[in-house]
Amino acid sequence: MGMAYPPRVVLTAEFDFPLPPERIAQHPAPERSASRLLVVDRTTGTLSHHASFTALRQYLVPGDVLILNDSRVIPARLRARKPDTGGAVELLLLDENEALDWWVMLRPGKRVRPGSKIVILNRDSEPTPLQAEVLEKNEEGGCRLRFSGPVDFREAVEAWGEVPLPPYMTRDDRGPTEEDRIRYQTVYARHDGSVAAPTAGLHFTPEFLQELTREGIEHHFVTLHVGHGTFAPVKADTTDDHRMHEERYLLSEETCTAVNRARSEGRRVVAIGTTSVRVLESVGRANDGRLVPGAGRTRIFIHPPQTLRMIDALVTNFHLPKSTLLMLVSAFAAPGRHPEGRDLMLRAYREAIEREYRFFSYGDAMFLTGTPTLPS
Repeated sequence: MGMAYPPRVVLTAEFDFPLPPERIAQHPAPERSASRLLVVDRTTGTLSHHASFTALRQYLVPGDVLILNDSRVIPARLRARKPDTGGAVELLLLDENEALDWWVMLRPGKRVRPGSKIVILNRDSEPTPLQAEVLEKNEEGGCRLRFSGPVDFREAVEAWGEVPLPPYMTRDDRGPTEEDRIRYQTVYARHDGSVAAPTAGLHFTPEFLQELTREGIEHHFVTLHVGHGTFAPVKADTTDDHRMHEERYLLSEETCTAVNRARSEGRRVVAIGTTSVRVLESVGRANDGRLVPGAGRTRIFIHPPQTLRMIDALVTNFHLPKSTLLMLVSAFAAPGRHPEGRDLMLRAYREAIEREYRFFSYGDAMFLTGTPTLPS
């Protein structure tokens, strides 16, 4: 017999679902707003299907406040070589400690020791003047590197780095394409720092945002630099045992004012993506439901049966099985209640698979709206 858990424990396995490989989007839709939209009404459980993301406008009303994540994906994957052995390595920039000092993931990295040197290669696999020395390694498999060389580091990364596409997107030996450099980035990205795109925002065009503005729908920005952990499935058996990855955020006074005013006036706050949710909930929970400007780091883990208090609706993509992102949207689907939210999400996912929606980063979108009854 399996282990018996108390009713309050939420099992990771509850968020698993079968996904045919052909449903994973390998390339973006021909146009950003050409992605499809599945609308989930949290009040009634009704599912509505739309051929274009721009159908979102019919579910928005004047006074709504959209919150978008303006973090920019950096070309964080660099190819390199060990000068002593000539062995090829690949590194993924993760977190900047200070100028030229970064935590990275190295592959292969087991035999790399502190003091080891690495030479960065350009896109033609030729050595460049940029080098790195391994300073230390951590228990999570990361390496801390110090870069050096007669080049501007950020310019070098832009010139020689590759778009850090998720592992479920397959490309040939040449790696990501020019299309990826453009489309794996929101049109409003402006603050460098992410190694994964805030994908719910990929569906927006400047024209669509302008159209919404003309209709009296505001939009404001938060910044959360998305880390590689966003793709990692939860390996712990229960949500209680999962340790969330840390991400850096920045929250402006303008956005705080807009959200606080909207909430006080009874207008809706619509999060564009789970990353925007993480910022709003992190700051709101620490300040009795109000936003205050500032920068920080968050490890917030939102999962059933938690209740989200800072948002009223959510635009999101279709997420990986057993992922923290699927858990977050399940918590929002039925605040304070489990397994109702998970059941609603898995039903929506099953119908999306049957109707051949496209999943994950380059896939289609979902809009969760409605006002479910909160638990007393």
